[in-house]
Amino acid sequence: MTSTSNQKQAMLYGLATVLLWSTVATAFKLALADLAPVQMLLVACAASVVVMAVILLVQGRWRQVFKLSGRQYLQSFGMGLINPCLYYFLLFGAFDRLPAQEAQPLNYTWALVLAYLSVPFLGQKLRGLDILAGLVCYAGVVVIATRGQVASLSFSDPLGVSLALGSTLVWASYWILATRDTRDPVVGLFLNFLFGFPVLALVCWWTVGLSLPATGSLAAAVYVGVFEMGVAFVLWSHAMKKAENTSKVSNLIFISPFLSLVFIYFILGERILPSTYLGLVLIVGGLWLQQQKVRQREKVLNED
Repeated sequence: MTSTSNQKQAMLYGLATVLLWSTVATAFKLALADLAPVQMLLVACAASVVVMAVILLVQGRWRQVFKLSGRQYLQSFGMGLINPCLYYFLLFGAFDRLPAQEAQPLNYTWALVLAYLSVPFLGQKLRGLDILAGLVCYAGVVVIATRGQVASLSFSDPLGVSLALGSTLVWASYWILATRDTRDPVVGLFLNFLFGFPVLALVCWWTVGLSLPATGSLAAAVYVGVFEMGVAFVLWSHAMKKAENTSKVSNLIFISPFLSLVFIYFILGERILPSTYLGLVLIVGGLWLQQQKVRQREKVLNED
């Protein structure tokens, strides 16, 4: 298969992933209408475990689940406490408190947090461009969190904003740890969710109970588990494997937050504030600046 064909397939996989990512903020809010965050997480985790098991069976990789070492199974439990347990608990908690148009852009700053954490933990260098990207990104965070009242620095919901930003720290930390993960990516994610599920069930039972309403919220939680936690991960993995130019595929993620606002407006009926548009442009602009490092590295590799 030619490199042009591979790149086209990568772009198609990437676009499909971006489309799914663009719907999940709306699905989060629909699920949280009748479910507590931990209940939503329990349902989504269960759906994700099922869909990833099916994917492994279809791809002929199911046997790999049983061929890991004891240390790797222990690793699966530890990673499962981070993702899905802690990360999604913080993220869903943020969406429970904030409008989707605020929580969703704040979550996108995780890529910048990852760049900063890579300095002490992966030995990467912090450049002036990274600092500038951070200033631009977090200027957008302040604009969104204050709903445009920047001078007052009065956050609309300090706890909700803290949960959203906390989730970016957890998610970035998860990917730092994942750089040392030798498991097959889908097998690893499946086991993380499988080991995380009993913990979530126990916490759910202890706090809000296991009684779930048979409403649209339940269907929305299943949707999140199937597509955001399962299918999207596999599609994005395929996109990265097929890509001859990964930066072109990676750039597709910048479409997602803007497309997400379309779903939020038409399905949730949220009036999109001018501060959301301005803050989102700043956040995406900061992330674009930070991505220049990746583009430069890829250009050097291609020249070699």
